[in-house]
Amino acid sequence: MIRPYDAARDAEDLWALKRAFELGLGSNTGGNEKDALYRGKVTDAYRERYLAWVARCQADEPRCVLVADERSGDAATDGLAGYVFVLPDTMAMIWDAAVLNEIFVPPERRGTGVADDLMAGAVDVAASQDLPLDRLVLDVDRENDRAQAFYARHGFEHWGEMVARPL
Repeated sequence: MIRPYDAARDAEDLWALKRAFELGLGSNTGGNEKDALYRGKVTDAYRERYLAWVARCQADEPRCVLVADERSGDAATDGLAGYVFVLPDTMAMIWDAAVLNEIFVPPERRGTGVADDLMAGAVDVAASQDLPLDRLVLDVDRENDRAQAFYARHGFEHWGEMVARPL
């Protein structure tokens, strides 16, 4: 079941997924140096800041974080099967479009349709936003073939490029 994130019941599961998302970015997209940076990033302080930011975003758009809830009463398999985070339209002026900030499904739940359901929810949230440009954008590593195929299947095409530099 895809539903909005509920801080009272989902915070620990969302954080576990977010942590896995970050560690996956570090270990799968940039070598040992990036892996070490991302491992150092996911501290208790970062957890608190992230969950507070989610709460601030939800104050503007209650559906900005959607979760795939697979709770069934079986402690061995209960929990969230993934999440998607679409930035609230109050931040649209930064990008001029809806922004798919994060989507994550753990490896053991991939290929089950959960990501497709989350993407459908993200598109619904984005379509309801008041935007300068009628688009849903995201940043994805061009070398992540699995992600590239997933986004292409959902109608995404390359639109610009992001670059970064150390401070």
